[in-house]
Amino acid sequence: MFGSLGDIFRLPDLKRRILFTIAILFVFRLGAYIPSPGVDRAAMASLFSTGGGVMDFLNLFSGGALSRFGIFSLGVAPYINSSIVMQLLVVIFPYLEKLQKDSTDGHKKITQWTRYGAVIFAVVQAVGMTAWLRSLGIMQGGAFDWILVVITLVAGSIAVMWLGEELSDHGIGNGISLLIFAGIVARIPEAILQTWSMVRGGAISVIALLLGIVLMIIVVAGCILLQEGQRRLPVQYAKRVVGNKIYGGQSTFIPLKVNQAGVIPIIFASSLLIFPYTIANYFTDSSVGRFFSNLFAPNSVFYILCNIALIIFFSYFYTAVVFNPTDIANNMKKYGGFILGIRPGQPTSDYITRVMERITLGGGVFLAIVALIPNVMSSVLRVNSFYFGGTAVLIVVGVAMDTINQIEAQLLMRHYDGILKKSGGGRSRGLLRG
Repeated sequence: MFGSLGDIFRLPDLKRRILFTIAILFVFRLGAYIPSPGVDRAAMASLFSTGGGVMDFLNLFSGGALSRFGIFSLGVAPYINSSIVMQLLVVIFPYLEKLQKDSTDGHKKITQWTRYGAVIFAVVQAVGMTAWLRSLGIMQGGAFDWILVVITLVAGSIAVMWLGEELSDHGIGNGISLLIFAGIVARIPEAILQTWSMVRGGAISVIALLLGIVLMIIVVAGCILLQEGQRRLPVQYAKRVVGNKIYGGQSTFIPLKVNQAGVIPIIFASSLLIFPYTIANYFTDSSVGRFFSNLFAPNSVFYILCNIALIIFFSYFYTAVVFNPTDIANNMKKYGGFILGIRPGQPTSDYITRVMERITLGGGVFLAIVALIPNVMSSVLRVNSFYFGGTAVLIVVGVAMDTINQIEAQLLMRHYDGILKKSGGGRSRGLLRG
């Protein structure tokens, strides 16, 4: 493994990508420490020290910038919300679907509209956050100061969006997911020290801490199994004679991942539910505003139920976007492949769809269970598990494995050993023809 890590820096292109990724992550973390103007930092720190799960949850997607009210306080949430809306519109409107599939220019238009949507979401969230802080007395000043803070937050959100896109284009891995990953990992040492001080002060018992650690290990193992789990559909290719050569006549399989969407459903669901909570902060002076603010708070029963439903929904939705059974069935039929007992063509597509729907349900339910673990640990074990359980662990594990797999693919493509070496009797890889 360490020899393979050394191979990374022997490849100029891969080395350049990794160094670029590190530089972008450094800039992102730096922005979390540059404060926005007009905010009482001591009052902000006091708010987060007593904020509990709600404040910690909102702080996740900003990488800790919200607790300092840095220029990157909005984080990637506006861009993710815009991406969700655009993907839903692509499914609803055939014109947008055609733009996304048919041409490079169409794909650029979709990307551009997603950026415009991110700016709109950023403005709404910045105004809502500023109004909320003003109502709490944390932000002082007149209209000019209020506008300055809103402009700063929106500009910071646009900068984060740009960093994520540059990271996807010139770095390793998915840029937006890596930014969230960096924010979570950067806060782990602080969380460890915080937990240790609570143990020493008697706020958390040693037994509760040990149970929390055991549960965290189980969650990590479950996340790895979920990311790697797959259902393999056996495929047989008939023999074909082309000129003087014989093709086909071999068996392979189609690997259907249990969690085809990765960490996207849980990120999408969480980001989408943050939006109504932000809007409700406009009207905290009224009883209606307080009602909706409490309704969509991350520790409320309504929020938990909505989160479960959205995670399962986005598991199906994103799987339908990235996985096309019809194309697979047509490619198999074109090259003489078939699933035993299933006729080629449309019956094969229907069969793959049924299998994918079943395993996606299992993956979505597991994602929902993982998302609830922080609530269980906080209420039953009385451990502040936000940094170690549920959403945070799933994102860290998923993004880390995806990044390692991309680095491994780059190494194997250039005839180097992968980072995760496998013995001759290890897993084989499925081959999709066409």
